Amino acid sequence: MGSTDSTPLQQNSIYDFTMNDIDGNPVSLASYRGHVLIIANVACGCGLTSKHYAQFNELYKRYEEKGLRILGFPCNQFFGQESGTEPEIKEHVRGFLGAKFDLFSKVEVNGKRACDLFRFLRQRSSLKGGKIGWNFGKFVIDKEGNIISYHGPKTNPLDFEAELATLLEKP
Repeated sequence: MGSTDSTPLQQNSIYDFTMNDIDGNPVSLASYRGHVLIIANVACGCGLTSKHYAQFNELYKRYEEKGLRILGFPCNQFFGQESGTEPEIKEHVRGFLGAKFDLFSKVEVNGKRACDLFRFLRQRSSLKGGKIGWNFGKFVIDKEGNIISYHGPKTNPLDFEAELATLLEKP
């Protein structure tokens, strides 16, 4: 956890972070080197959930073999729309929503308790340290770990499919 939202971070790349998966196991983000990533804050109780998960699932099914990975980070910061425990979230997301992509433990994305990964993403993206406005803020990362773009909650995942396809075609 970071001490303040604007404190400089020691990490130089997303690959310098280790995050806990939805089962509490540490996962080095370096294991995603060579993959195109969508990193998103997600919530099961949001009005955007059904559409976003359906489109994440569609993109993942279409591009998983080409190297797309989606990393979902549950976040309860926006009107308590991800209030369940990690086992409850996992059951809902895997069962009801049918998600097969990677899920991580709950995080905060803004404020004093924001996790360092999201502070890093916000500081190094077009947000320039600004806040993620709601559930389903999406960061696109290339195969070398560079933050390519940020897509806000109202941008549907399929809206930037061409960007993903171009990144996946690069060696």
